[in-house]
Amino acid sequence: MLQLNQSNSFDATSLIQQEIDLLTKLYDIAVNFFANYSFQLIGAVIIFFLGYYVAGKVSLAVLKICEKHKLDITLSRFLANTSKMLIVVMIAVISLGKLGISVTPFVAAIGAVSLGAGLAFQGLLANYAAGFNIILVRPFVVGDTITVQGVTGVVKEVLLAYTILIDEDNVEITIPNKHIVGEVLHNSRHDSLLHLSVGIAYHHDPEPVIDLIKETLEAINVTGEQKEIQVGIDEFADSAITIGVRLWTPTICLYENKYKANSAIYKALQKASIDIPFPQRDIHIVKQD
Repeated sequence: MLQLNQSNSFDATSLIQQEIDLLTKLYDIAVNFFANYSFQLIGAVIIFFLGYYVAGKVSLAVLKICEKHKLDITLSRFLANTSKMLIVVMIAVISLGKLGISVTPFVAAIGAVSLGAGLAFQGLLANYAAGFNIILVRPFVVGDTITVQGVTGVVKEVLLAYTILIDEDNVEITIPNKHIVGEVLHNSRHDSLLHLSVGIAYHHDPEPVIDLIKETLEAINVTGEQKEIQVGIDEFADSAITIGVRLWTPTICLYENKYKANSAIYKALQKASIDIPFPQRDIHIVKQD
């Protein structure tokens, strides 16, 4: 019994001694590390925070320069953030080198991860690349009326991944940028082309009616930046002479101005006693013996 107690006491003492030796070794390693690398560590920390501060100042300066030259706000922010990110990456590499850490394995790992991410998110990356192209080339800007992929609307916002349009019903339309770049794009700036038509009876002289319609539309002010209104004979239909109207009107009130113009034309024709015939067909019955 006495021998068993002595054995247990010896094992406990040995275990404690091993833990003490381990802590001593760790302490010696820490002391040696800070004794050898303390200045490098402090220098690396100082370099990193100083570089981060400089990166923020450079980013702000780039943003102010872009705003001074009236660049697109999305492009301005992109350039500012990119410049800050590049400076931070360079400072991080310098700081790691100051500690004696080789960055070559990290660069290789980042390259491999970037390749895998590029294959996995190639659709998303294509949108970002197309968005960057739109911001640089600027085929349209905020406020322009564009037609692409069969969709028409006023450009509300241009982002790197997608572009937001608003139609005349105030509905937001989101188009991925990769479906804009490389496609046929119609840009009519702030206005849309409005087509109108009205039929008059064949016994009326169309020239005075054309002048009347043109004067009526000019009086109600439905045109956009292009003030010219085109009015003329569009078609000789079965029951009427069709008078066609083409004019540019602000896209945001396209249908409002269309209804306003049709109402004004109808009232003007009524006041001038111009007949608007309805479709009719004459049938002749021939009697055979």
